[in-house]
Amino acid sequence: MGINRLPHPSRRRLLAAVLAVAALLAGCAAGTAPAVPAGVRAALAPTGTLRVAVYPGSPTSLTEQAPSESMRGVSVDLGRALAARLGVPAQIAIYPRLAQALEALQRGEADFTITNATDERARIVDFGPALIDLELGVLVPAVSRIKAVEQLDLAGATVGVTQGSSSERVLSGKLKQAGLRAFPTLDAARAALQAGQIDAFATNKGILFELLERVPGARVLDGRWGVEHLAPAIPKGRETASPYLRAFTEDVRRNGELDRASRRAGLRVSPGARPPP
Repeated sequence: MGINRLPHPSRRRLLAAVLAVAALLAGCAAGTAPAVPAGVRAALAPTGTLRVAVYPGSPTSLTEQAPSESMRGVSVDLGRALAARLGVPAQIAIYPRLAQALEALQRGEADFTITNATDERARIVDFGPALIDLELGVLVPAVSRIKAVEQLDLAGATVGVTQGSSSERVLSGKLKQAGLRAFPTLDAARAALQAGQIDAFATNKGILFELLERVPGARVLDGRWGVEHLAPAIPKGRETASPYLRAFTEDVRRNGELDRASRRAGLRVSPGARPPP
């Protein structure tokens, strides 16, 4: 359907969004901070504050919790960057795990996060373009029956995942012989690895390398069993802001803000991971 065939109110909203993106890109090209249309600001930060939903333990979300000025994480830094462009304060809202952060977006109690853009999640939140592609891998303790990613479905083995994660959903369908154990938090998974209660923990390698530092003798296995596409997410019903979010995503990839946020968060990826084209 072309713009001229849209219902009149929808046509106005779409034209306003297109003009907003044009203004954003023009401002970025000129090296200035462009004015943000009130409709875009109201859509992205309806309370007057951009509420950034994060969860601890992942460099793509939050790795340092306190004090507030020392918080690190890609979601934290890019959430604050988006708030600065909108001219509103950022509020970092910490949830125990990702599933609860997504539920907050779904209820409209949070405004922004960065997470794996799966088809399932796209039914409850809207995504911008992918920021980072991360390999999905396996962390094993010093003593484990699993010696390679290809052995993940080993009979009698127990593989840990985060409760409510996309890894839990995918591996529950893939593993036929190994058992799957879901943990409510990454700290709980780390403790189980150290205690030898599980043979491996599976998620994206950004998280695995973070956990590696806290599990003596553990190692991240070579290879991968999939790829995650990390992208900014906002609540449904805020389509007016989608073109602006898309332009913001492209801008932070181009101007180095994404790279700086990743380095500050300590996000480490394997050579096989690449930024999306």
